[in-house]
Amino acid sequence: QVQLVESGGGLVQAGDSLRLSCTASGRKFSRYGMGWFRQAPGEEREFVAAIGRIDGSTSYADSVKGRFTISRDTARNTVYLQMNSLKPEDTAVYYCAATAAITVVTTPGLYDYWGQGTQVTVSS
Repeated sequence: QVQLVESGGGLVQAGDSLRLSCTASGRKFSRYGMGWFRQAPGEEREFVAAIGRIDGSTSYADSVKGRFTISRDTARNTVYLQMNSLKPEDTAVYYCAATAAITVVTTPGLYDYWGQGTQVTVSS
């Protein structure tokens, strides 16, 4: 089992930045690829960013490319999502997830563990 706890969400204005953190406990963190997803009210959960467990390769949704950066600190068992130039359409609950897959994974169904989510609200 892997337990994931997100933090860092909040209410910000358009153009501001936030950094989300997700700390893992349980099994060895380095064995898992990590991803960030988000879900707005009435919408399906969508992929935001992912980082692989082997070489640290990354993948981003087109909507966040160039604005968001995913990174991981294995010593702290933590994955981060740096979000810059936030827009009102970034408003959602953000979830981190862990996958045992070797490659970078963008599909929610291929993730094994999920956090409880953290709310990000961007006002215009």
